[in-house]
Order: sequence, then structure tokens, then C-alpha cells
Amino acid sequence: MKLIKKTVFAGTVLLGAVQSVYAAEKVQLLLDWFVNPDHAALVVAQQKGFFKEQGLDVEMIEPADPSTAPKLVATGKADMAVTYQPQLHVQIDEGLPLTRVGTLVGKPLNSVVVLADSDIKDLKDLKGKKVGYSVSGFEDVLLTTMLTHSGVNPKDVEMINVNWSLSPSLIAKKTDAVIGAFRNFELNQMDIEGHPGRAFFVEDYGIPSYEELILVVNNQQRTQADKWKRFDAALDKAVAFIQSHPEQAWSDFVSYKPKELNTDLNRRAWKDTVPYLATQAAKLDKAKYEHFAQFMLDKKLIKKAPTVDSYAIEP
Repeated sequence: MKLIKKTVFAGTVLLGAVQSVYAAEKVQLLLDWFVNPDHAALVVAQQKGFFKEQGLDVEMIEPADPSTAPKLVATGKADMAVTYQPQLHVQIDEGLPLTRVGTLVGKPLNSVVVLADSDIKDLKDLKGKKVGYSVSGFEDVLLTTMLTHSGVNPKDVEMINVNWSLSPSLIAKKTDAVIGAFRNFELNQMDIEGHPGRAFFVEDYGIPSYEELILVVNNQQRTQADKWKRFDAALDKAVAFIQSHPEQAWSDFVSYKPKELNTDLNRRAWKDTVPYLATQAAKLDKAKYEHFAQFMLDKKLIKKAPTVDSYAIEP
């Protein structure tokens, strides 16, 4: 009997030691922007202790310049970054040593948005109109592809750089439409301000589907697949919790930063974001990545399309 007790005690001590080792595994995560419902899985996993259950101590950082996050990871100055699949293809083409290890939002959020009371009922109605954009290059290609798919000559549409003032330019009628608007945010923001909008989803107009938000690490950390597998497992548990307990999950999300997150816009965006959250963060659809990489190559956004295995793994 004493031997059994000693064995159980020894096992408990050993388990505690293992958990202690895991608890010391820190992950410094750079976000793509300030915390918002797009990061629902991350925040809920943090607030519910799901990361800790996986032996991870995650620190989420909102970068002053979102564009620098993947670069800092590539140079080893951070462990992980939130980025976008289209950007990853460009970053790989530029030679950054990055590897995709997980997904937060598995479908596009990008869209073309117009005022609901405008005369634009279909993209073909954009002929002779002004379209605002924020980021040249990718958004130009998206709009051109969508217009061509709708039978509109892109030359018949005037593109205007409105910086990040998408919905304001639309509401002020400085533009007739905008490209680059996230369907879960801009539509809600416009509705709150009394100017309802209408969205045209990019994947419905000739753009291959892609993952909006993904997680990347430095290539040297590919060997730490077990760590990223546990990270993804925490995200999966968070998404399952969000789907089964939406109100409690919202409260947990808000508790991360009550003053900043507890707003009408975030509550609306939360509801519209949940259906887009990846339920299997680690899962990698290679065919989907290959298809989109070929699209980027065809549109001359990248110079080459390496094998998916070279820049993405399923931990």
C-alpha cells in the first residue's frame, strides 16, 4: 500500500515537473492590428486559460506598425505573428524565412462596399464610377479581376487612394465604392453611423478563396511543431467554446480590454466574425494555397510559386 502511495506521489511530482517545464514555454505573438473580433480565438484562449492548459505562456503585442510584425519574426525578434495569406505569398517571394503554422480566419473578409441606397446593384454598375482603395497592388488586382469577371473594363473605373479612410470617403460620397473593406467591420460601422452599406464578396467574382488571417513563425522554429500543435489545440478549444457559449465568450473577450473592446461596433463585428473563424487551426489545405499562389503568379504579384511545403506546415 505504501509502495502504491509512493508511486502515485512520484508520478504526481513528475507530472507537475513536466507541466512546470511547459509553463515556462513563452510565446511572444505580434498581432496584425489592435485587438478586435478577428482575434477572437486568441483572446478567448488567453482569457479562458486554454493556452496555459497547453503549457504555453502567450504574450500578445499590438505593434505600432502592423507591417513590421512578420519581418520581426523573420529576424528572430519575436516568436510568432498574425498576418494574411496573400501577404505571406509576397513575403515568401521577397525571401523572408516564414512558415505558416495555423489559421485564425479561414475565409476572405475583403469585399467591395457601396452605399445600400446607391444605384450600384451589381459590380457592372461601377462603370464610370470612382472606387476608393487603401493599399495599391493587391487591391488593384482584386478590383480589376472582379470587374473583368463582371464584364466591366477596368479602364472605365477611376481608382482613388483614400488611405485608410474607406467608409468615411463612401459616406461623404467622395467615392462610389471602396475595395478593401472588411465585411464584418465596415458594414457595421456604416450602419451605426446611419449609412447602411452593401457588400460584394471577392470570392464571388473570380478571386480564389484564401485564408484571411494566419499565424507564421520563423523557419528555424519549424522543428518546434509540438509547440505549435499545442498552440493550435488551444485555439480550437477557444473556437468551440465561442460557438457553444457565444454570450459568455463575448464577455470573456471583452474582459481582455473592457474600455476598448466593449463597444457596439465590436459586438456587431463579433457576431459577424464568428462564422469565419477556423475550427481547425492547424489544418492546411495545400490545394487551396497552390491555387491562390498560382493566381498571385498569374497577376504578377509574385515572381515564383514555391511548393506549399516550403512555407506552410500542419503541425
